Amino acid sequence: MMNFPLATWVHHLDPFAIQFTETFGLRWYGLAYVAGFAAAFFLIRWFVRLGASELKEEQVADHITICALLGTMLGGRLGYMLLYNWDGFTANPLSFFDFLGGGMSSHGGIYGITIAAGIYAWYSKKSWLGLGDNLVVVAPLGVFFGRLANFVNGELFGRKTDAAIAMKFPAELHEWEGAADGRGQWMFSIDQMRELAGRASEVAPELLGQVNDAITTAMANGKGQHFAAAESIIEASRENEAFREMLGEILNPRHPSQLYEAAAEGLIPFFVLLAIRLRWKNAWHGVITGIFFVYYAVARIIVENYREPDAAYIIGMTRGQFYSIFIILTGVAFLIYAVKTKRGNELPT
Repeated sequence: MMNFPLATWVHHLDPFAIQFTETFGLRWYGLAYVAGFAAAFFLIRWFVRLGASELKEEQVADHITICALLGTMLGGRLGYMLLYNWDGFTANPLSFFDFLGGGMSSHGGIYGITIAAGIYAWYSKKSWLGLGDNLVVVAPLGVFFGRLANFVNGELFGRKTDAAIAMKFPAELHEWEGAADGRGQWMFSIDQMRELAGRASEVAPELLGQVNDAITTAMANGKGQHFAAAESIIEASRENEAFREMLGEILNPRHPSQLYEAAAEGLIPFFVLLAIRLRWKNAWHGVITGIFFVYYAVARIIVENYREPDAAYIIGMTRGQFYSIFIILTGVAFLIYAVKTKRGNELPT
């Protein structure tokens, strides 16, 4: 059997693009949002100049700002809390505002943008689905940048596999076996991580002490001991190649599903929808939106088969697959509405 290099590669990319302190800096995840919003601004302004939008050029900035803040940020965060972290949200509603702590839902973001576009359409007296048709062309770029950031962070990785493209992700130390039914245990216990740090004394002599200190500090602050221990080992693996090789011996090769999603949910639909937008600048309002909703949901359902489930199943499906059903239904509704109304652009004078 061939030994594929990727199957032995242990993820060690730094989530910080620029780091100022131990916990503060410019993260790739934040840059992904900035890149997505910038791309949306320039592309929609281009559509305006081509006559493929009812907006005036001076309205583009306000339009993108409302959709970015109300739609992507608030919608994505609220979607995560309601769909994936309901218990945490009800126990501490203020956790909603912990944007730096992570946790965004693409399904929530999609519906958030849809609602935000509706609010702006009402305010500016423009066609809601007309605005949406241009937003869904640029939205996949935001998904693309976001999934790349997920990969850099080493999070939302795929299921175990012996495929040639498999990689190893140290964040597997956080994995909870049995998440599908809500019961189980840590894949790697605190004792196992301590034992690993002890065996690495020659290549990382201070690691065991760092792990124990992290556990002690977490206990004192009422935080998760397992998380603290795992983060100590993950950080050491980024900085110490010899230790990273040791860690790789106990990690499982997994699908880099973040890259699959970046392509299937981001790059491919962007080019397809852009081609449709440029070919039919005055397509019936809602057609492109409907195509995006249906395509995104189908792609998500397929790729979820390679992604490690991060929450309990719903009627035998991952949550991403289950929630995508409603995205498909919404997309079909948009397509039916577009065919019935046959509404085209009313360009500003």
